[in-house]
Amino acid sequence: MHFVMKRPPIIPVIIGTGFGSGFFPWGPGTAGAVVATAVWLALANVLGSAMLAAVTVGLIVVFTILGTWATHRLMPFWGSDPSRVVVDEMVGVWIPLLLADDYYTAVIALLLFRFFDIVKPLGIRALDRRRGAFWVMADDLLAGVYSLAVLELIILIRTWAG
Repeated sequence: MHFVMKRPPIIPVIIGTGFGSGFFPWGPGTAGAVVATAVWLALANVLGSAMLAAVTVGLIVVFTILGTWATHRLMPFWGSDPSRVVVDEMVGVWIPLLLADDYYTAVIALLLFRFFDIVKPLGIRALDRRRGAFWVMADDLLAGVYSLAVLELIILIRTWAG
């Protein structure tokens, strides 16, 4: 009997790995979040703030849907929560980037997101333990929401301080 190893489908690989950033050997999740931040910064250089916010919301919604689909398609090949799948980190970091208005704030958004994604406090770890493609995305969505809340607090304090 001859066994033939099938390759995962290319479109889910491209989406799931964050355009290949998930293949980075050291910290693929960080690589995915950095790529997503770079995409956002590129968009910030060509779009006005209202359009940037609308596009960012669009990216969050579309890539949550596509990421869930791609993850579901990749799980039979790579396992239940493959480290190569980083589209969840991309979506997660775009959430606090909704508040960013400059490079400095974008970097803080990235750092906050990675903190919450790695430490997994306040229910994030519980979501991370769940199985299924949506749950791969869900813990990063919650990490993004927490990052957004903390970034809003930082922005308020910075505004009040002068």
